[in-house]
Amino acid sequence: MYESTDICVSHPQHYMSSNGLECIDVINAATEELTGMDAVCTAQVIKYIWRWKKKNGVQDLEKAMWYLKYIIDRYKGEPTDFVKEN
Repeated sequence: MYESTDICVSHPQHYMSSNGLECIDVINAATEELTGMDAVCTAQVIKYIWRWKKKNGVQDLEKAMWYLKYIIDRYKGEPTDFVKEN
């Protein structure tokens, strides 16, 4: 596994819990039986919820909500286009 000497690359504080648990380990466990966009979107939701208080605040919560809504829309059979029409 690649390990950088720069802690901001390999183990940024906004992805570490106070007891040493890393977000990447949680994502790995939560997505091990998922594939494709299910895995990607689930990982993104976890990532943004995990770090919101330490990094970008409400913006990260909104990003998590965007990915969660994307998953919901996919499973409801609703359009999930990334491009907005003007």
